[in-house]
Amino acid sequence: MVAMIDPNFSPSSPSQNERFATTNWNVVVAAGGPESPNAKLALSTLCEIYWYPLYSFVRRRGYDSAEAQDLTQAFFAMILEKNSFSVADPARGRF
Repeated sequence: MVAMIDPNFSPSSPSQNERFATTNWNVVVAAGGPESPNAKLALSTLCEIYWYPLYSFVRRRGYDSAEAQDLTQAFFAMILEKNSFSVADPARGRF
């Protein structure tokens, strides 16, 4: 079962916690699975959970808001293009 997304969550909200969430490997594994409703929901969940912490990380490196948004989106695009979720391994540590 995939974790449900908080309907009040806003990845661009400045009040959102900037720390990375504890890895929920069930969601990561589901996101890397074959195309299915659960895989799509898991992928959406991961993007929403990790978008703001990644964006904050990039901002702290000195990029302005627009550049940080572009770099964060590019990171997710790369992860999706390479299907990196399908090779994620809980034995190797945190996601």
